[in-house]
Order: sequence, then structure tokens, then C-alpha cells
Amino acid sequence: MKMHALTFLFLGCGASRPAATSAEPPDVATPSNPVPTAAASSAVPEVHDAPAAASAEPAHAEHHHEHAKHGKAGYHMDFSEVERFARHFDGQERDAWQKPTEVVRFLESGSGQVIADIGAGTGYFLTHLSKAVGAAGRVLALDVEPNMVEYMKQRSQRSALTNVEARVVTPDDPGLAPASVDHILIVNTWHHIDDRATYSRKLARALRPAGSLLIVDFTLDADIGPPKEHRLSAEQVVKELEAGGLRAEIVRGETLPKQYIVRGSLAKQSSR
Repeated sequence: MKMHALTFLFLGCGASRPAATSAEPPDVATPSNPVPTAAASSAVPEVHDAPAAASAEPAHAEHHHEHAKHGKAGYHMDFSEVERFARHFDGQERDAWQKPTEVVRFLESGSGQVIADIGAGTGYFLTHLSKAVGAAGRVLALDVEPNMVEYMKQRSQRSALTNVEARVVTPDDPGLAPASVDHILIVNTWHHIDDRATYSRKLARALRPAGSLLIVDFTLDADIGPPKEHRLSAEQVVKELEAGGLRAEIVRGETLPKQYIVRGSLAKQSSR
């Protein structure tokens, strides 16, 4: 998952970029390897599924830092070394803090629906999502990193996930047709995406009328995740979704120890 490869999965930072892989090295919220500094390609990946949106690490970190607070530039990383990231994104210790079953429950998906996992990375969430929509549904595993997508295709074949389709997407576009998906999941990937307000508008167009999206990302004080200067508060994510025309709210009642969940929808906000 790079932000070029913001691998879509959204795994606690174990993917690509917008379709991003949800994993980021150095500060990647690797399932259990906090990354304190700006990610170096040799550093341990952050855990997420962000490759879809993140491509190579930025050559001008200062520039990214300067604009991050304005919601323009994302945190870029190179997620092409899939096996290295897989050790972190798919580590058993990740389940304890990522709580995939709880995250999928908050999606409120049903049999026969279509879910897009943006920044899916190595496919950490695929088994959970595949089960949630059943044989009649579809899971679109999106990432910007081709190596991550190939890894997910092989993973789906090995696990007989016949309702999963892995695709390569560009960093600035999830490649989803208008009103084509019921739910969108973005785990540990949102902070990799550039110009998130514009990206939000594309997500809004892709949602069906009663559809919704969940963004799961690291809290400002979590001991794992991207570098501090690239973290986003839940309140900022809400503003970025609203700038894209979505209704947004911070999900209450979740028990993730290192992350928050923000829900976006086209429908009227609910009080949760």
C-alpha cells in the first residue's frame, strides 16, 4: 500500500493510497510497530491499508508538512515491498487493536451489498467484508500499489473469496461509478490522500442513496501510526467529508484503543 499506493484497505495503516494501501512504514501503524519518524522506505511500515493513496514517500517532506493542516497534501510512502508490509499488516497482534469484527459491524452492511475497501493493502479486511455481504454481494479491494493488488488477488484465490475483486486505482480517484456502492471502508489510509475534500466529493458520487462510508484512522496520541505531523483529528476528518458534500459524524461507542471512526453519508445524520 503506498500512497501512491494508498492501499485501500484501511487497516490501521496497512494499505495504499486512496485506493490506498492501509499500511505505512516508519510511522505506520503496523499492527504493532509504531513508527516514530517520517517513513523511510526501509523503516518498519505503519499499519494500514493505504497504498492506494500513497505512492512513494515525498521528496519534499517540509512541503507536505506545510500543507497538511489545510487538508491538501497527504503522507506519501512506497508500499511496493509487499512481503515486508504483510508481516506487519497481517500480524496476529493487529487484531487486538484494529478490532476488524467491530469495525465491520459499524459498516452496517447486509447480504447482497457492494463494499469498496479503499487502500486495502494486503487485504487484511477482505475475509470479514466478504462474509458480511455474502455470495450475492461484492467487495471491491482498491489500492494504488499494483503489487498490493496482485497480492490480494492471490490471497482471495487461496481463501476462495469469490465475491472479491481487487483493482488498481489512481491516487486521486477511487474509480467508482456513480451510485455504484453501498458502503466504503477506508482504514489507516485517509491521511495518505491528497486534497481530501475533492476526494470526498468523488466518494459521495459513488455512494448509493442510503449508502455510507467509514474512515478509521489513528488518534493524535496513539503510540503507532503516521508521524505526528501527518495525523488528522477526527474533527478534521469530519470537516473534510462535509467539504465534499457528505454528512459526517464521529462514531460513538466504538472501543478501538488507538483509533477513531468517522462515518459519512448522503442521508440525514443519525445520533449514535
